[in-house]
Amino acid sequence: MSKKNDFGTIYTQFENKPVQAIKFLMKKREGECINALYRNDIGYIDIVWGQVTDPVKHKGFGLAHIIDKHEADIKKLGFDVANFIATVVQYGNLSLSKSKEEYLLESETFRVVIESKYKGNKKNWILTAFNLQQKKAKK
Repeated sequence: MSKKNDFGTIYTQFENKPVQAIKFLMKKREGECINALYRNDIGYIDIVWGQVTDPVKHKGFGLAHIIDKHEADIKKLGFDVANFIATVVQYGNLSLSKSKEEYLLESETFRVVIESKYKGNKKNWILTAFNLQQKKAKK
């Protein structure tokens, strides 16, 4: 029997295989792939499917939210979502949020946010992403 948590089914077969994990979750549309990414400065990072909580305003969390809000922008850059997220997380410049509870990984065009806790417990997981070009245009 598969283990489940708040994010759904826990998939363990994608350790250090972020592209495969993302593509798998895009098909399943539920659950999480634990330890799918690794960075020396952060440790293991889980990828959760998450959910879109407001489809009109594109609010939500996890991979579902990133696809809903940013898939078209990512495609305009010449990437698919799976390769793009894996690349930004692996090679993005690391900083901490003001609260120091989120890791910010940035490329020239995007920021991927890694939450470092879930319900008060340590857990590194992909929360969201931002198109930095749109964010700069709003200023």
